[in-house]
Parts: sequence; structure tokens; C-alpha cells
Amino acid sequence: MKRISILIVDDEQEIRDLIAIHLEKEGYDIIKASDGQEAIHIIETTEIDLLILDIMMPKMDGYEVTRQIRGQHNMPIIFLSAKTSDFDKVQGLVIGADDYMTKPFSPMELVARVNAQLRRFIKLNQTQADNKLTLEFAGLVIIPDQREVMLYGENIELTPKEFDILYLLASHPKKVYSVDNIFQQVWGQAYFEGGNTVMVHVRTLRKKLKEDKQKNKWIKTVWGVGYTFNG
Repeated sequence: MKRISILIVDDEQEIRDLIAIHLEKEGYDIIKASDGQEAIHIIETTEIDLLILDIMMPKMDGYEVTRQIRGQHNMPIIFLSAKTSDFDKVQGLVIGADDYMTKPFSPMELVARVNAQLRRFIKLNQTQADNKLTLEFAGLVIIPDQREVMLYGENIELTPKEFDILYLLASHPKKVYSVDNIFQQVWGQAYFEGGNTVMVHVRTLRKKLKEDKQKNKWIKTVWGVGYTFNG
């Protein structure tokens, strides 16, 4: 069975080594990088299953690393940063991270979050592999095994989380999902304290689906409850 590879990217060697010690005890293969450019090179040349990423680094910060890899790679990303505001946390998740931890951090909690993200990622991929049914609506096509979305023949570029939200809602048209339920199913953890992470993702998703021209065409807001797919 293939061993899981985790890339740790942080400009502080002590932090890289500390994380590596705890994750190696879990049986993971560990690769380390000290800046964003080195991380990009490793991701392009090595199969990585999960990325632990600092934000403030020389040469290229964690935000830019995430932007550059999200179009081609779907591995879970955990930001580990000294930035502690709710704005920073939400921004990190919106850009494409799956989880966000602040420094100083508990190595045991980080290991638990790594395990949770890998379980969610493996389960999600298996579910989509088992159910390759293409979802088709009037002008909208969602292809789960390729994670592609077509709107009137045009390919719509979505982040992994935007795709997961759309696929969740579209798989059960008319079913109403609360914000915290969406977060739990897509992010695989308890509702994030920032509060508006799901709402920001839905707002961006609506823009990409061109709902500014026809409000709530695909994703309908059920006020006081959550969202539903209006397919």
C-alpha cells in the first residue's frame, strides 16, 4: 500500500522539524521546504497527498503558493500561520485551504487535523469514484470524476471547495442545507468560528455561475435556514 506523503513548508527549520517528528510517528513520509518557490517545485515533481503551509515566507508566500497549485492539484492544504484574525482565517479558506491553524500550535492537534483531512479527502474521492454520474441541468453540467463544471458549454473554473459545495447542493436539488451542515460536509470538521466562510464561498460561486445576471438562478438562499439548489 502506498505511503502517504506530506509536504511541510515553513521558513523556520525548528517548526518543520517539530512537525515532521510527530507526523513520522504516524507513519507518514515527510518532505520539507523552506519557502514557497521550493514548495512549488516539489509539488510539480513529486506526488504530495497533503500540504502544511506557512503564509509569511520569503520568495513566495503561502497565499500565492495556493493560488498557483489549486488549478492542478486537489490535495488538502492546512495553513499554519502566525496570522490570527478572523479575516486572515477566512481569506485563507477562501483562497483554497482546507483548514487553518494559528501559531503557537499544539503538535497533537495538528496531527489530529491532518488525519481528519486525509480521511475526508480519501472518503470524498472514493465516493466520487463510486458515483460517476454526471449531473445535468438546463445549461449546467457537473462532471464529478473529472471535477469539471460546464455552463452553456463554457468551462467554469472552480476551487475544490466551490466544486464540493456545488456538487453537494446539486446532488440533492430542493434539499435545504444549513450553513454549518455545508461546512461540516465540505470541510469535514465542526463549524468554523469565523462564521462567514461558507457564505463567502457561495457568493464567489454564484458570480462564477453568472448569477449576477439572474439572482438565485442556481443556488437559492432560504433565509434563516441556509441554501438549496434550484435545478
